[in-house]
Amino acid sequence: MKKLIFSFGSALFLAACNSTSEGELSLNNGQKWVVNAEMKPHLEQSERILNDYLTQKGADYEKLAADLKVQNDQLIKSCTMKGKSHDVLHQWLHPHMALIENLSEEKDPKQAASIVEELEQSFKTYQNYFQ
Repeated sequence: MKKLIFSFGSALFLAACNSTSEGELSLNNGQKWVVNAEMKPHLEQSERILNDYLTQKGADYEKLAADLKVQNDQLIKSCTMKGKSHDVLHQWLHPHMALIENLSEEKDPKQAASIVEELEQSFKTYQNYFQ
């Protein structure tokens, strides 16, 4: 049921922002895409939450997922970007949000640790493409 709600929520989010998540990430003529000031703090806070979890060798991955979801909710509410930068951000964001949802539903700590590693890589990808 949670996956159905997440899928519906993600579809609604993408539709509300008039975006799709298809295609490969790319730079903006060799430069990183600019994320607007309203959305950037939520992305930065999410990354800090994950980095704190990793630094402290956290074990409560359910709390991590919940904390990241709070930031995603705030990010969604602050979505004011338009155009190509918005579309490219969604290409990164949609799979990132799916990882967080998967983490929140995971029961096996080893699988959760693997998802946390994927989230860490996802933020590295974000840093490569966005400023």
